[in-house]
Amino acid sequence: MLMNLRPEILSPAGDMEKLRIAFAYGADAAYAGIPKFSLRTRETGFTPALLREAVSLAHSLEKKLYLTLNIFPHNLKIDSFLKELDVAADLQPDGLIMADPGMIAQARKRYPDLAIHLSTQSNTVNWATVAFWRDIGVKRVILSRELRLDEIAEMHARVPDIELETFVQGAICIAYSGRCLISNYLHFRDANQGTCTNSCRWEYALGYERGSLLEMEAEQQPYAYDTPPPEGFYVKESHRPEARFPIGEDEHGTYLMNAKDLCAIELIPDILNAGVCSLKIEGRTKSAYYTAITSRAYRRALDDHLSGRSFDPGNLRDLMRLSSRTYTTGFYTRNPRQYGENVEDGNSAGTGERVLGIVRDYDPQTGLAELEVKNRFLPGDTLTMITPDNDVVFVADAVTDARGTRLDAAHGGARNVWIRLPEAPHEFTFLRETLKR
Repeated sequence: MLMNLRPEILSPAGDMEKLRIAFAYGADAAYAGIPKFSLRTRETGFTPALLREAVSLAHSLEKKLYLTLNIFPHNLKIDSFLKELDVAADLQPDGLIMADPGMIAQARKRYPDLAIHLSTQSNTVNWATVAFWRDIGVKRVILSRELRLDEIAEMHARVPDIELETFVQGAICIAYSGRCLISNYLHFRDANQGTCTNSCRWEYALGYERGSLLEMEAEQQPYAYDTPPPEGFYVKESHRPEARFPIGEDEHGTYLMNAKDLCAIELIPDILNAGVCSLKIEGRTKSAYYTAITSRAYRRALDDHLSGRSFDPGNLRDLMRLSSRTYTTGFYTRNPRQYGENVEDGNSAGTGERVLGIVRDYDPQTGLAELEVKNRFLPGDTLTMITPDNDVVFVADAVTDARGTRLDAAHGGARNVWIRLPEAPHEFTFLRETLKR
């Protein structure tokens, strides 16, 4: 790790609210994108004016904001990409996250003092590549997700004078660091242009084709399709016929390419010891609640480690409460192989708890808070106030509208719903319910 460089928690910011929440819940830095030229075109919460406000906010809090321009542009997009580069540089962010070598060279020529962070899309997997990008003038390399801790440690040992960043939380792509063509093949939406449909998460059915070319041509019919037998399907490689990789399918289908989500909070000491200075949380298009919980959990875990305190399992439990495709520690300690796949369900699922809403207003005289309701709840339900500092459990004694009229329930999507809180809320307070089992 570079001398005197304190490790940072780097959180996703899909819009201004998520940015404020990330900082409130403990992030040292955040990253946002210009939708047209980052790999998250669904992240539509920012305009150039809002990004200027975002940079100003970060700096006023003595925090950092990095902007993402990491697509691989085709010729037709280069002119507009360079115009956007000029706009981004004028915002004076703390770094630009880029992937394309040609665009990085243009950025270095135009703005030699602007910090460039090499995107994970560039697939940096060895120390020689790290040294190459350092010599080009890149300040930080965001490493591929497919690296072991000992490989990262060797990179740092051989090239100690460059910052290393790595992912610790979030979705994992089935393709090598996101270099995927499945979405493009199936739907003409290119993941490397920012328009991935997450085709790898979908449910697929196995099958095989019957017939012959002669039969098909004679009848002018496509091959007949049939469902496979319930057992016995596998993949094997011709030079190793004894090594068989089963492909399973049940009544729910099969999820051949669905990777589990990454959660490396227990590995923070090992990741830092390997030379990483930035712990990155994936998820610009995920919810504000996700941003809050992940930022807080990693903030607490990092602070505990730096202060010499032992790991608090409560931080892991908080992450387990979030919707996920179940977790894996990724490649850090070994190749996860089949343990990195969720072959049962392509959707995210929680562990029995859900976020009910976020506090939008509070009257200190009455102790009543206005909610933006996300999920339905009833008077008498046990709720938890989630703030950057603590969790407070209480019972919702009544639910009313703005005029004080009692309501039978608070419904998702509603505003002007009021409940009494046990204490004054933080500016960004969420309410969570433990579901009855």
